[in-house]
Amino acid sequence: MLKSLFHWKVWINILLAAAVFVGAVWLTFRWLEIHTNHGKEIAVPNVMNKSVHEAIKILDDSGLTYEVDSFKYDPKFKPFQVLQIYPSPGSRVKDGRTIVLKVNPRTYAQVSVPDILDRYKGLAFRQLEQVGLKVGDTIYEPSIQRDAVLRMLYNGAVLKPGALLPRFSTIDLVIGTGPKRNISVPNLVGLTVQEAKLVIAQNLFEIGLIEHEDGGADESDIVYYQDPAAFDVRDQGMQIDIWVSKKTPAELGAKISQLNSIYRIKDSYDPQNYEETPVYKEPSPGRNEPLEETPKSVAPKVEIPKPEVKKQESPKTTTEQKPKVVETKPKAVTLQVPAKATPTKTEEKPKVKKVIVE
Repeated sequence: MLKSLFHWKVWINILLAAAVFVGAVWLTFRWLEIHTNHGKEIAVPNVMNKSVHEAIKILDDSGLTYEVDSFKYDPKFKPFQVLQIYPSPGSRVKDGRTIVLKVNPRTYAQVSVPDILDRYKGLAFRQLEQVGLKVGDTIYEPSIQRDAVLRMLYNGAVLKPGALLPRFSTIDLVIGTGPKRNISVPNLVGLTVQEAKLVIAQNLFEIGLIEHEDGGADESDIVYYQDPAAFDVRDQGMQIDIWVSKKTPAELGAKISQLNSIYRIKDSYDPQNYEETPVYKEPSPGRNEPLEETPKSVAPKVEIPKPEVKKQESPKTTTEQKPKVVETKPKAVTLQVPAKATPTKTEEKPKVKKVIVE
């Protein structure tokens, strides 16, 4: 067996196999050198701070491909100015290598406006700041939604959620201050449904029930009744119900009277004609026997004629003093007798004395 290994034919086969292997490897590397242009490298041109159009033209002339990527907007540089290059300028690359250009965009990137309507103003401010938008003026107007965002404005126009705006744009917010109190209800009788809706919205009220007499939904029908009544005082946001018909209010007198009996109920209380009715109270029982109410005797008033005082002439040195009349009012004495009440006697008044001092 060992003799067969050292046979000349075996060695020839080994040498032929090695030559084929070496030749295949050499041919492979040679093909790679030709295909990849080995040793033929190109220096990356410096296109920093040039416009993107100039940079593209230079790369095309150098046999290099390019890829443009919008970079973060910087107001210090011009729009479409090349700010970064990869690979860096001066690097040697093969022909056909892709060069990435970072370009300053024309303005800030656009962002979507978040939906902040009917939300608390503090939360709305934070959501706008998170997407890169700024809050400008805050306009307050009466609304039942206190401290809630009612509308968004951009350059005076109403802005809807989802609209695209440049980053760091400034928008204005309309915020509610709470309901307005004691607003006079407008007179809607005689208006069409469409006109009544507009007047209700202008006066900060809301549309309530709309009752069509014929059961339809024609907005050209005329309002012949409303609740609350015209010129009543209500708060903002209250609903106003209306009854409409194709007939005029003058032709619906019976219907209006029927509605008045339901919605215009007046209080029949009159304080001038009000008299308090006597209330009977049962006597409270005593310890031994129930007490009987005895009629109270009222002492008659005795009128005493005032005595006339004659004036006498006296010398200038003397002083005249008027007599003092002392009146004593009779006192009423009430005696409680179980069966009969005895009349009380009035006290006699003393006679008035005349006193003359000379």
